[in-house]
Amino acid sequence: MLPQFVYNPPDVPLDIVYEDAAIIVANKPAGLLSVPGKNAGRTDCLTARLQAARWDALLVHRLDCDTSGLIIYGRTKQAQGFLGAEFEKRRTEKTYIARIWGVPAAREGLIDLPIGPDWDDRPRQMIDHDNGRPSQTAWRVIEDNGHTARAELMPKTGRSHQLRVHMQALGHPILGDPIYASGRALDFPRLMLHAHKLALHHPFTKEWISFSAPAPF
Repeated sequence: MLPQFVYNPPDVPLDIVYEDAAIIVANKPAGLLSVPGKNAGRTDCLTARLQAARWDALLVHRLDCDTSGLIIYGRTKQAQGFLGAEFEKRRTEKTYIARIWGVPAAREGLIDLPIGPDWDDRPRQMIDHDNGRPSQTAWRVIEDNGHTARAELMPKTGRSHQLRVHMQALGHPILGDPIYASGRALDFPRLMLHAHKLALHHPFTKEWISFSAPAPF
């Protein structure tokens, strides 16, 4: 049974990494929803905060509440549609930083395991070889201390909870993950997952652009 979700969003200033006439790139803190939640008391979110300061910000994609890092918004319907297609057609490059439990025997690899919802324990996702959707994550260990490791995770697909499910399946759950970690791997103040780099084509100029935000852990 999953722990009860208590929403206590951080009271921190808005962090805009980049903006021009077409896009806004923001750095979301951990613990803040990307969009309003369905239940009462969950209206505070990055999109609401951003739109209070930039009325024309239009949502393109999301990050899990517990994940920090880069989110891009369009500033026109045209820009929003173009950016949405970049994600849908896998023309983006995304790199996450994670701290994981244990040290993998290999230093890098590709996880190719289908993911689907665990209907008996939502919002948990699971490896589902019968009905799951194809999912791929490339990973690379950056450093380790013998007990935990710091890794780059590069999702090739965009399934819900993909990185969290894949790292658990690899036997190295992300530290502080309230859904997929257990035991001592839970003994951390937050989910140790951060959207570190994002690269894609600019909706107006069509140039390849990239952004980064350092991991806060």
